[in-house]
Amino acid sequence: MSALIALAPSGGAAVSAGRLVPAALIGIAVIVLLITHVKLHPFLSLTIGSLVVGAIAGLPMADVITSFTDGFGSTAAGVGTLIALGAMFGKLLADSGGADEIVDTIVGRSSARSLPWAMAAVGAIIGLPMFFEIGLVLLMPVIFLVSRRSGHSLIGVGIPALAGLSVMHGLVPPHPGPLVAIDALKADLGLTLGLGVLVALPTVAIAGPLFARYAARWVPVPAPELYDSRTAEPGVQRPSFGVTVATVLLPVVLMMGKAVADLLTAEGTPVRSVLDFLGTPLVALLIAVIVAIFTLGRGGAMDRKAIAASLEGALPPIAGILLIVAAGGGFKQTLVDTGIGKLVADWVQHSGLSVLLMAWLVAVLIRLATGSATVATVTASGILAPLVTTLGAGETSLLVLAIGAGSLFFSHVNDAGFWLVKEYFGLSVGQNIKTWSAMETVISVVGLVLVLALNLVI
Repeated sequence: MSALIALAPSGGAAVSAGRLVPAALIGIAVIVLLITHVKLHPFLSLTIGSLVVGAIAGLPMADVITSFTDGFGSTAAGVGTLIALGAMFGKLLADSGGADEIVDTIVGRSSARSLPWAMAAVGAIIGLPMFFEIGLVLLMPVIFLVSRRSGHSLIGVGIPALAGLSVMHGLVPPHPGPLVAIDALKADLGLTLGLGVLVALPTVAIAGPLFARYAARWVPVPAPELYDSRTAEPGVQRPSFGVTVATVLLPVVLMMGKAVADLLTAEGTPVRSVLDFLGTPLVALLIAVIVAIFTLGRGGAMDRKAIAASLEGALPPIAGILLIVAAGGGFKQTLVDTGIGKLVADWVQHSGLSVLLMAWLVAVLIRLATGSATVATVTASGILAPLVTTLGAGETSLLVLAIGAGSLFFSHVNDAGFWLVKEYFGLSVGQNIKTWSAMETVISVVGLVLVLALNLVI
């Protein structure tokens, strides 16, 4: 594509296409160098990197600042509030002894070899109806305590759980990404769901427990003491296993109820309105925290003062995480507003590749450029929608899955999820790339291979 083409990002200024790719690459390099060599805080590094991208792309600096603050604000309002509520729920889960009850049950009933597989199953079940960020903050106490109690590496038990969460997020409805692609491509929901599960299960196995064996050797890190519990000693009252699991699954059930209602009931009906409200992530987690005060707090013999202290103590440790994740959202929005996603999409559309491979590749390139799996899914679906008329129902469903697999490829510094995992796990940028980013890449590639294999059968 000619470098003389001008793109008009959301800020309104025309940007030369020939400057977009260098702008993105240099901006990412600046962030990595500032964090790894200068040892600058990631929040400052991401902010500076956003300004560098906008300046090199030729955007007015006022528009760059607007893009960054818009992305920062939307990420803080969306993901940030969920992280805060999830952290409060997680701290209460740990302090009440509920996390210990789950951990003791998992560790007691799992052998050393089967424990990573158990964690992958937990991640997949929690991740089926739940946003990745919510599932992560809910699972963190369990991941940390399983690691410490079992003696397994944090990576050895954490990567399988993350793989379960991520695969379900990218490949299986009712997650927003797959649902957007299903709607844009007019795919059959039931068929896509069935094929999605067929692709997801082996993908979780390969990118989770199997990949974790190697990742744990590359990055041998102990679990941080973020979720210390007062009930690690025997004899201290804990909430029962059944009550604890029911409380943890409450937001899952509420969100699943919303997803089912959206699919099966007419818009505007009382049942759908109620379930849509209760299943909104913010409301579901808020309800879970309130319920946990009684089921976990009181069930763990905590008085009002102890419950209040637990909830209050959950927020200071995540303050830095919130700023970094929000800044990652600001950097992503700056890239999106330059128009680089449209440039990549147009190039792939005229490349002459096969439909499934093209779908995967366009999602990969937009994911790398913008850091957003959702943006990659929406953009790729829109590009490929005109081609669906030549495809059968099975291949259309596989097209949805190819886009979903591509949207997960190599999470890096422009992805808010990258920083969320890095900060929670206490990893360096390099360690996070060797584990989290590599795991996402394995998911993406394995997902593509399985989609292509199913295409041979279908």
